[in-house]
Amino acid sequence: MSFIEEFTPRHLKLTVESPAFWRVTFDNPPVNVIGPQLMSELKTLLTELENNDTVNVVVFDSADPDFFLAHYDLAASPADAEALPSPTGYPAWVDITVRISKLAAVTISAIRGIARGAGSEFALATDMRFASLEKAVLGQMEVGFAAVAGGGAGGRLPALVGRGRAFEILLGGNDYDGALAEKYGYVNRAIPDAEFDAFVTAYARRVAGWNHQALTEIKSFVNKYTRLPDAEFPLHSDAFWSAASRTEFQTTAARLFDKGLQQRTPLEYHLGDDIATIAQA
Repeated sequence: MSFIEEFTPRHLKLTVESPAFWRVTFDNPPVNVIGPQLMSELKTLLTELENNDTVNVVVFDSADPDFFLAHYDLAASPADAEALPSPTGYPAWVDITVRISKLAAVTISAIRGIARGAGSEFALATDMRFASLEKAVLGQMEVGFAAVAGGGAGGRLPALVGRGRAFEILLGGNDYDGALAEKYGYVNRAIPDAEFDAFVTAYARRVAGWNHQALTEIKSFVNKYTRLPDAEFPLHSDAFWSAASRTEFQTTAARLFDKGLQQRTPLEYHLGDDIATIAQA
């Protein structure tokens, strides 16, 4: 039995557009948080892709038009995620983002909806990010929890947006819509929503048609000159989880859950705007 026949995830949908082009769709209602089950499924998928010399392109998108990946699941036990296999030996989320960044296949985040916190970090770990002009929202709001972004945003953003704008994003904790994200370099480009699916699919099909070895070699050279050493990223995770044990983090999290965090509430739609008022109260 093939991997495609055996892989029956709960929070991901794998669509084989062609042997060279796979589409992976996030589907974890109510708002696509990143919890242990979704992480387990991603790790299984990554293991297959690391050993696959046929897939040229993987597009990651969402079944929810409002949420790409909302953020890390703050209601889940960290121990459940850390108990998952980690081929790199790194903490659970770092293991995933580092492995995504090193795949031979070209990885594309198709962001229609909200990608905050770890959702933004996932997108940053992929090779390219295309955003819906009207519906995409990206941000790193961890500063509102008195924490560092734990999945490596501080290491990946500066190469994309520059030092000053990386500080602006990480220290402000604000949301960035598709137009501003494109202007800053947070995403490759923002496409009008009516044209979004057709653009991403056409681009992915074009790249999927190239020679696999050529794609791999191009990626290896670009990565050589633009990626931090893998060992840098666990430092971010350690800092985040150290912050999670502090009173400021726990107090802010409790206030946010009281107002509907991780539910389909106004708070999740406007978290980048609202977190300052709640955290600084």
